[in-house]
Amino acid sequence: MSRVVRPRRAAFVLALLFAGAARAQENPTVVIEGAGGSAYKAAVQRFGSGDSALADRFREDLGKGLEFSSLFSVLSPDAFLAGDTTRALGEAVACPDWRQIGTDVLVAGMLRREAGGGVGVDFEAWDVSRCQKLVAKHYSGRAGDERRLARRVADEVVGALTGKPGVSSTEIAFISNRDGAKELYLMDADGSNVRAVTRNRTLNEFPSWGPDADTLLYTSYRENRVPALFVLSRGGRSPGRVFKSLRPGASQYRGVIDPTGQKVAVVVSVDGATKLFTVDRDGRNARQITDGKSLEVSPAWSPDGRRIAFVSDRSGGPQIYVANADGSSPKRITFQGGYNTGAAWSPDGKWIAYESRIGGQYDIWLIDPEGATNVPLVDHPATDESASWSPDSRKIVFSSNRRGRKDLYAVDIQGGPARRLTQGEGDSTSPAWGPYRAELR
Repeated sequence: MSRVVRPRRAAFVLALLFAGAARAQENPTVVIEGAGGSAYKAAVQRFGSGDSALADRFREDLGKGLEFSSLFSVLSPDAFLAGDTTRALGEAVACPDWRQIGTDVLVAGMLRREAGGGVGVDFEAWDVSRCQKLVAKHYSGRAGDERRLARRVADEVVGALTGKPGVSSTEIAFISNRDGAKELYLMDADGSNVRAVTRNRTLNEFPSWGPDADTLLYTSYRENRVPALFVLSRGGRSPGRVFKSLRPGASQYRGVIDPTGQKVAVVVSVDGATKLFTVDRDGRNARQITDGKSLEVSPAWSPDGRRIAFVSDRSGGPQIYVANADGSSPKRITFQGGYNTGAAWSPDGKWIAYESRIGGQYDIWLIDPEGATNVPLVDHPATDESASWSPDSRKIVFSSNRRGRKDLYAVDIQGGPARRLTQGEGDSTSPAWGPYRAELR
């Protein structure tokens, strides 16, 4: 391992906030602890519908959603011995015909257009080895929701087998300069359906989701080139800048919404250092929870909102700490390596992902909240940074420069190759994987 050279204090806060940059190296191989591979084979029938084009698109999107889970491979309809199209639900399934072609799970359903151009779907998933129905549900959505409905069905099938829904219907927020300025973007979890959500032609950073999946808090330099926090809301009036009364005039580098949606942890400039504050969503009850001359950044809430992980240089170099939500009882949990940053707490509470600088580049590591177990997740010659967890705690999205520019990749924590999500020009950074949305019924 090469010697770690600590940056000078004047540049240190930026190095912590933006996690540094290392030399780009071209290498398409990722090494991950554990074994990957699809565990199940799924047969997806063409859902019965009066709209054949809709049925074809729906099956394709459903299949992609299943495969995104990394638990399924989808069988070709050319192999089907039973019917290719669902004729009716609630009838007996010819399980031997599906078992003969290696099917583990059969997905069947019916589609219909509803009033106002919306779409309704009824579906079933069957464990054909036991010839037992796993799940049967109905969903409906507005016009244009067809793709998300298909992904929601896929996620339900994953949940029926594993006890935890898949995440193909969720979204990822990120920052990209593909059109010049660093703007905030959204995309579906598999990297499709990319769209810009800010166009202020300035520097934007660090998106953070509210638990309702309808709110995004982010940092922007749009006002006098001073970093401040702004909010975007889906489908309603966006309040714009927030927390104006939190140390007026001071830079607010980052905000992270807690799991209840009621509090925010904020990184604020205080007397030449950066400190952590907590504040209610309405701007009241601001409280500084770290003090002293050290730099504190990168807050991450525990799933129950009772603790906060953060990065501090109080020991001389940046390390991961865990404290109570009021800042009391801070405990250092990383000791391997002299430069560890970018804390991200998993939704199931079991792991904190972070970046460790090793030999001139950053790798993604996992550590438990008590600091007892510390293991590498992504070990690659390029720089991998800015980890964010999927809501099922099975995947991590991160930014990497392994192709010479920064793209976003997703990887399963149980193993398997990293999957590149972003395409096109420019750099993509600061991913934030959104929670489940509840608007489909």
